[in-house]
Amino acid sequence: MQLNEQNILSALRAVQDPDLHKNIVELDFVQNLKIEGDKVSFDLRLTTPACPIRDKFKDQCIAIVKGLGASEVNVTFTAQGRVDGGNAATQAPKVSYIGEVAHVVAVASGKGGVGKSTVTANLAMALSLSGARVGILDADIYGPSMGLMFGIDKAPEVFDDNTIAPVEAKGGISIVSMCMFADSDKATIWRGPMVSQMIQHFIHHVRWGKLDYLLVDFPPGTGDIQLTLTQNCPMAGAVVVTTPQEVALADCRKGLAMFDSVGVPVVGVVENMSYFICDQCGKHHNIFREGGGERIAKSWGVPLIAKVPLEPAVAGCGDEGTPAVLRYPNSESAKAFMQAADAMVRTLSVFKTEGDGVLKTFNYEFAELPEEEV
Repeated sequence: MQLNEQNILSALRAVQDPDLHKNIVELDFVQNLKIEGDKVSFDLRLTTPACPIRDKFKDQCIAIVKGLGASEVNVTFTAQGRVDGGNAATQAPKVSYIGEVAHVVAVASGKGGVGKSTVTANLAMALSLSGARVGILDADIYGPSMGLMFGIDKAPEVFDDNTIAPVEAKGGISIVSMCMFADSDKATIWRGPMVSQMIQHFIHHVRWGKLDYLLVDFPPGTGDIQLTLTQNCPMAGAVVVTTPQEVALADCRKGLAMFDSVGVPVVGVVENMSYFICDQCGKHHNIFREGGGERIAKSWGVPLIAKVPLEPAVAGCGDEGTPAVLRYPNSESAKAFMQAADAMVRTLSVFKTEGDGVLKTFNYEFAELPEEEV
């Protein structure tokens, strides 16, 4: 068969994306195709650089094109740009750096004490280890914890225009947290408007640079901060964290309802502290009720993307400043976080594809509406 663009693209239609249920040519993943004699090169423009099946795509593409007669096939990965959520009802200020971030993902729960910050830190590390550029915005003004989670002991650089350079932590993750600006032994006693102003400053005036994912560690509850975040930040999706107890599940429902009401799609539910693994015999023990995360995920029509256990060996990772995914990569906890990150990447790709061409949230004034022609 002749080695030309038409034949190559036709043959590459055999490579299917299992999540989007379309082939890579139809999805416009194949870019910059070049043919020089019997040497072929092209880019695979994926929805994210952390695509869990990118190596499978590459191997399939190389095998197919070599089967057409090519002696050498070079495949380069690139990633698509920013995914806007459908909830951007509030216009960003003239100077805003959030536009350089491809995916902004909320990590939230209806209540405190469920390990939401632990989940955020480990999801970020899992994404970073997969090759993505990742940042964390610690939006819990009253109880920030990312500094402790990553062992950060320095403040970010603040420029003359009051913009902020995030601190680079383990795994190359960019982090901004209130703990970097406040005395750790003193309480932040602020009223709602001051907190909302600080959150908007974190959203728009941090020099994130080109990130693939910015994880926003939400504070517990569904109040001012959560509303400010969802109205001022283009959320691509949300991960909701719960534990198996009924009291946590009740508040998890409120978190799911909040994202539903503001138009942020939910990636899935993570059930933290799902079970206990004995460090002596390795047996699994259900300390709390079993199956709570599965029930709430099913009732809201979203997937349960991970069940994270309690493991004595990894329980202190957050206190010691190194996420479990980095320190104990072969632990059951780390595997669960990697599974959750994988599911998140795949689901966000589906959200992006399904949302293309769909009218986003808009905000016309009555006087701006076009008059109907008679």
